[in-house]
Amino acid sequence: MVRLLYLLVALLLAPLTGIAQDEPTDFLSADFHKGRREAVRELMPANSVAVFFANAVRNRANDVDYVYHQNPNFYYLTGYNESNAVLLIFSENQEVAGVGNDEILYVQERDPRAEQWNGKRLGTEGVKSKLGFATAFNGSAFKDIPVNFEQFDKVLFFDFENDFRDSSDEADLFDLIQTFKTKANYPADFDSSKDRFYSMITSTDVENSANVAQVLGRYLSRDEKLQEDELINGFVNAEDDKLRSEIKEKVTLKLEANNLNSSMLNEIMATLRETKSAEEMVLLKKAIEISAVGQVEVMKAMHPNMSETEIQGVHEYVYKKYGAEYEGYPSIVGGGNNGCILHYIENNKPKVGEELILMDLGAEYHGYTADVTRTIPANGKFSKEQKQIYDIVYDAQEAGIKASILGAPFQAPGEVASKVVTAGLMKLGIITKEEDARIYFPHGTSHYLGLDVHDKGTYQPFKENTVITVEPGIYIPEGSDCDKKWWGIAVRIEDDILITKEGPVNLSAMAPRKAEEIEKIMKQPSPLDKFELPILK
Repeated sequence: MVRLLYLLVALLLAPLTGIAQDEPTDFLSADFHKGRREAVRELMPANSVAVFFANAVRNRANDVDYVYHQNPNFYYLTGYNESNAVLLIFSENQEVAGVGNDEILYVQERDPRAEQWNGKRLGTEGVKSKLGFATAFNGSAFKDIPVNFEQFDKVLFFDFENDFRDSSDEADLFDLIQTFKTKANYPADFDSSKDRFYSMITSTDVENSANVAQVLGRYLSRDEKLQEDELINGFVNAEDDKLRSEIKEKVTLKLEANNLNSSMLNEIMATLRETKSAEEMVLLKKAIEISAVGQVEVMKAMHPNMSETEIQGVHEYVYKKYGAEYEGYPSIVGGGNNGCILHYIENNKPKVGEELILMDLGAEYHGYTADVTRTIPANGKFSKEQKQIYDIVYDAQEAGIKASILGAPFQAPGEVASKVVTAGLMKLGIITKEEDARIYFPHGTSHYLGLDVHDKGTYQPFKENTVITVEPGIYIPEGSDCDKKWWGIAVRIEDDILITKEGPVNLSAMAPRKAEEIEKIMKQPSPLDKFELPILK
């Protein structure tokens, strides 16, 4: 009997034990993050330190915070997914606490009470054992950091957005940043925009100074604060290279007044994050495939009585079903004229009726986000006008994808797509002048994709293992200067494209793009056809 009771207890506890221990095992490895820190170090100038801060906890309402999301750069370099942390990477070993280190991580201290409410913290021992750091301290030790920032030729950091709160925690992000500012002699009037433009000026050869002046001039025309800067103004308006060289010397002296640099890290991280490793591609492909499946399942489930909110919910249910933690960005589900709003996120139309539904959504899986857009008829059949516009966008996207080849300029997909859209709109009589195409196709076609939906990159010619989007669109809002039959038609088709030596690879091809294929799949039954809920009074 005792043995039988023991077996019963064991059987009952086994599932609970499994649940307690189970967690995803396909996160990026500690070796990946360590390799990325080494890559940063290789790009840093001699005698420098790079300082990275975790993202802030942001308040949603009263005593409720938004779900925490780590700074992508910080996650890329550490794998640490908690707030109130700071990472230091040294270009050369520094002696800290009697030991030579080329990196230090300061993290949230273990706190049983806080962990009971908000979840377990890794603490210093956790980041050593799980994330592979040799040296880690509690955040409270940062105020006594035995590092003299003045000894470095360059202190590299991202300037602060000042969107964090000062909590009662003496080692929160607010205190970590204040400590850094004090110890690094951060000037009260530090301006990251000016710092970036000064760096552009000092790194410019005489031969290219006129081109850089032209670029700076465009920024100058839009920023009143920059217009007040004598050095930037002088460089932009200089009549010859000799005068620009003289201004460059003055800018160099001004930059040397302190060792702070808030622009170089952005260049370093853009260079590294632009191309993806094999380990990253596993996660990014999964995020993209999940998102493509979401599009397919919505095509099957779609009917005119659905609301935009319900359509969004079906997409996001698919994401959760596959274990995607979040959406990569606010989901866009626009029926009819709502689709003409490029970043429409209200998604509150109660019934989509006979209209086109533009669905721009992406799952985020272990930090990596997809970005897939499909436009489909709510009733399962494109009208004549809807299909005419749709086919132009499809042809434009086909041309853009074909142009996404190794070594091509970043602008290549957009240029060819724009020509197709322009010709198509002219043929239909929607525009009579080519320049008016921008009225109905007001955005570019491509951006990098990865840890951010608009990921970091250099915008130089395409490199191998870069992932971009190709997303042409046509949007004809009500009241447009064209035949009324086109009003309220909005079409965007977006896919995630991997640049390879063999040519572009469409990673989101699982979701149909041709109008005929969409109509065909929309006739298939959906698992949600029999899903009914009680009617609420």
